[in-house]
Amino acid sequence: MACRTDASTRTDPIEVLTRRFAATRRLSLGLVAGLSDADASAQSMPDASPAKWHLAHTTWFFETFVLRDHVPNYALFDGRFPYLFNSYYEAEGPRHARPHRGLLTRPSLDAVRAWRAHVDAAVADALPGLSAAALALVDLGIHHEQQHQELLLTDLKHLFAQNPLGPAAWENTAIAREVARFSAMEWIEGKAGIATVGHAGEGFAFDCEGPRHEVLLAPHALANRPVTNGEWQQFIADGGYRTPALWLSDGWAWVQAEGVDAPAYWREEQYFTLSGWQDIDPAAPVTHISFFEADAFASWAGARLPTEFEWEAAATALDPGGGDQLDAAGPVRPAPASGDTGLQQMFGSVWEWTGSAYRPYPGFRAAPGAVGEYNGKFMSGQFVLRGGSCATPRGHCRASYRNFFYPHQRWQFTGLRLAKDI
Repeated sequence: MACRTDASTRTDPIEVLTRRFAATRRLSLGLVAGLSDADASAQSMPDASPAKWHLAHTTWFFETFVLRDHVPNYALFDGRFPYLFNSYYEAEGPRHARPHRGLLTRPSLDAVRAWRAHVDAAVADALPGLSAAALALVDLGIHHEQQHQELLLTDLKHLFAQNPLGPAAWENTAIAREVARFSAMEWIEGKAGIATVGHAGEGFAFDCEGPRHEVLLAPHALANRPVTNGEWQQFIADGGYRTPALWLSDGWAWVQAEGVDAPAYWREEQYFTLSGWQDIDPAAPVTHISFFEADAFASWAGARLPTEFEWEAAATALDPGGGDQLDAAGPVRPAPASGDTGLQQMFGSVWEWTGSAYRPYPGFRAAPGAVGEYNGKFMSGQFVLRGGSCATPRGHCRASYRNFFYPHQRWQFTGLRLAKDI
């Protein structure tokens, strides 16, 4: 009897992309569903952006690079919006200054939602007839919006933390957990010798994840889990923030200039979360620390930060879709390690600082056109983080994924995993 393939069981790539696009756009709206126009318009510092701006900028991305450039006769929803909501694309012309995004009280949050609905409908209508190049831009736009979903959450957290009332972004959502002592840290030997790193070519990746190439790894070990709040409290009690010998010169200057004596959002025995002020969980991964703090802690612990290639070699065999990551709109924060054997929390929970500078791989070439400005021009003065966080949308990360921030920045869900030479 001949084998028959039911057409209904085959996966249509356009249908898959359409569903992913709709789900991504829907999650962004969910993240702001409980915000007032004032909540969504305020900007707490130059590094952060208003929630409304994130909704608008991601919409501008699809309207500009997909609809304007690939759909004949498409008319912009509002010709004034590109100036307001372009981020850093020099090829797209002048734009509103980043530190002043919080002054954009108009358009309103509802007006931005209306723009999103218009663009969403236009993209959905256009998808079946788009070229392969345009479909690749839709895919890029989805991953770009997922990055902004995480930024929206961390920017909102920073904004609400400035309010003396300590408001919760989601009311009545305090996370009830049994306070348990963190498990003892264990060391797991990493891969040594020649390793191949970088994106392997299957599925989506940002341009900075390639080309794939070989690196030489010295014998080393990685901690089985990230450093916890309880361990960071020991660092503080031992004078970690008062001991200059532990710090890089720039880091010590930063500590002195900023008066830093704890991770961001700590206040005695509490820390600020998207559920408001909560008791510090000693077993949960420490987060909102700078590269300078991570490096100082590693020195105090008699260890070091892993290189990004040591981290990638260890993570390649693990599931990037596992761990504590963003599944739905809500008040995320890192959870304690589960107690499983082997490497824990490599994906999700907290972005892990590495000791590696964010620089191009051998043979790197930025993509042509404005989208080529996405990563390459930022490869100066920043350090690589790996693994995603509790605010990273599930499905966004992979072992080759390279995040990057300046060494003093810590408003993201940033933590660390120790490494040592053996």
